[in-house]
Amino acid sequence: MAHPGFNQRLQALSRPQQQAFMAALTERLLPNYALYADTTGHGDPAGMRAILDLVWEQLSVKNAKIDFDLQAEKLAELEPPAADDSFGARRALDAVVALSAILDTLRGDSPGAVLEVSRVSKAAVRAFIELTEGEEDGEKLAKMVKQHPLMEDENDFQDAVLEGAEDELGKKELKALKRLGRNDGVSNLGLTLD
Repeated sequence: MAHPGFNQRLQALSRPQQQAFMAALTERLLPNYALYADTTGHGDPAGMRAILDLVWEQLSVKNAKIDFDLQAEKLAELEPPAADDSFGARRALDAVVALSAILDTLRGDSPGAVLEVSRVSKAAVRAFIELTEGEEDGEKLAKMVKQHPLMEDENDFQDAVLEGAEDELGKKELKALKRLGRNDGVSNLGLTLD
């Protein structure tokens, strides 16, 4: 669980700050998408990358003219096949959902988007821990999830991104957030393509 005040701080961010927070979290979800595409042949990591790069461009270039309705259409085509209910497909979908939430805020009003992206990333970590630890007992599992290094890492990561997003966001700060999100190519599940 996020410490008290985390969600309030998220909602207190300006819209561009919220978008930067979401973009950094989405960066860390992309390797999961890439892994899924690599294993199944479904999806287009380069397409996802291109759309996310346009988001960063919109944040750092004043008056950038980007058609985010078009980007949303492109993004819809990058979703894993609906029939695929595998763990990998669901994690790939997380990245699409997160990116879609950012596009929603760039195309109009979507006040809950920033909380949704934060939740999607944490829920993915929880699902991964549940999958890999295989603990049946609900109470034990909840405790294990909370204390699991991956969940601690996720919470620390979101805290760090939030702190970064609360700054005045110039090009330098945005670059730093993007680098933080890229996390050396390691996803929120501790997975990497290498």
